[in-house]
Amino acid sequence: MSEKSEKNDGRSECHVSDTEREAGVEVPKQNAFRRLIDRKNDLNELGKDMLQQSLQYDRAQLEADAIKVRWKLDLIVLPMMMVTYMLSFLDKQTLNYSNAYGLQEDTNMKGDDYSWVASALYFGWLCGAWPWNMLLQRIAIGKLVGSMLFVWGALCMLQATVYNFSGFFAIRFFLGMLEACISPAWVLLTSMLWTRQEQSLRSSIWLSTNGVSNILGALLAYASGMADGLTIAQWKLIFLIVGAATFVWGFVILLFLPDGPHNAKMLTEYERVVAVWRVSNNQIGIKDGTIRPYQIKEALLDGKCYLIWMVGIGLGILNGAVTTFMTAIIKGFNFDDLRATLLQAPGGAVQVVSCVALGLISQLPNMVGVSIILGCLPGIAGLVGILTIDIEKRYALVAMAWLEFFLGSPIVLSWTVPGLNIAGHTKRSAVIGTYFVCFVVGNIIGPHLFLPWELPRYPTAIKGLLGTYCAVVLFQGLYTLWCWIENRERDRLGLRAEVAEAEQLEGFEDLTDKENKHFRYKL
Repeated sequence: MSEKSEKNDGRSECHVSDTEREAGVEVPKQNAFRRLIDRKNDLNELGKDMLQQSLQYDRAQLEADAIKVRWKLDLIVLPMMMVTYMLSFLDKQTLNYSNAYGLQEDTNMKGDDYSWVASALYFGWLCGAWPWNMLLQRIAIGKLVGSMLFVWGALCMLQATVYNFSGFFAIRFFLGMLEACISPAWVLLTSMLWTRQEQSLRSSIWLSTNGVSNILGALLAYASGMADGLTIAQWKLIFLIVGAATFVWGFVILLFLPDGPHNAKMLTEYERVVAVWRVSNNQIGIKDGTIRPYQIKEALLDGKCYLIWMVGIGLGILNGAVTTFMTAIIKGFNFDDLRATLLQAPGGAVQVVSCVALGLISQLPNMVGVSIILGCLPGIAGLVGILTIDIEKRYALVAMAWLEFFLGSPIVLSWTVPGLNIAGHTKRSAVIGTYFVCFVVGNIIGPHLFLPWELPRYPTAIKGLLGTYCAVVLFQGLYTLWCWIENRERDRLGLRAEVAEAEQLEGFEDLTDKENKHFRYKL
């Protein structure tokens, strides 16, 4: 029997219908995990029904109403994603800001203890990356993220109670493991609510809030440093404020964030039908909860996936280095704690502007891969500047450090690539899960490139990061070229790229990008 037949006909003995039960068929006992894995998730079937319903309407009417639906999603759902992601990133960054106010001394950290505490979050993320991606294929996104916000907030506040290295390592580990769901959840939700042409900009917008969190975090840390007469240490105050804000925001997400276009509360029933019609041209359906092992095998045998994963490792190394050691780098240019913290705020503005600007560029035809490469160039220039500019010109060196905040744009555009170019729900979940495992491994490696005795320029780290940037550019260029060659071959064979009604429905059959010959990779 072919793999495709297995996909369509294969049904585990646990999937027993009500009719079979009534007829006296013996139903095998299942444990809770087996019931979770075998549970049917019919969002693709629901999506197909809603798409067929949409086809009874005039196309011109659908196109006009699709614009209204897009604006509703942009003005209501996108801001909820932005605030959530900002708080998630701020939770991670609290360690960086607290480091300026005696955290290491108060918790008796010595040697490279701080680097290991910074890496603990990514060890947790590493443990959670793959399971979360598999569960997100089956679990309602809005309810999951809303519930997790309560836990993140509580864990963030618990950091204020820690008094030693082991306690800090443990809390950061669990914080990372639980927060590992947010990035893949947002990648998945973006692919469900917006078209392929719209996704890169929307993803850039919600990730640009990392820059906003850099600004707010720097200002919060500065204000905490200026506060006098506190009964608790200043670094503890940062954890308490950010954790409380995260906890409160959980109620908003739990109540209002949709799980997909099918149950968006801000849309009418008709508008939900239009929302499904809008994304049908993506040819990836909405969501299919059936885990198909052959699609995991296809991902492992697809060379393009390995290039995606190599880019993920490289960007992870760069991200881990920049987010963890930016305060230390700027302090090394002979600034005090308060000034070093405050000087990170402009870097956040750089990240916001660069993410939105390159997100707009990525919407142009065949510019996603090019935009990722362009986003790496300022970071390369900044590292060269840190290595070569005279140490006395400290504000010039700070400006070079700000260029590293361009990194947010290639990161989020790289995150969107699996959502844009991987079809088949199990395959996409496997690729995204593996991507984030690679990204996290890179984040663990990044901080350890910084050797304490090489302050202030950290030449070993800077040279290592330069090489990493060049590798990212190379792997992304090869991936884009490979996709272009495959698109051209499908065009040469006369396989239509235009999506007719029958091909729109084909997108809800959970075919992979290799099976669906009408699929075209976004360059």
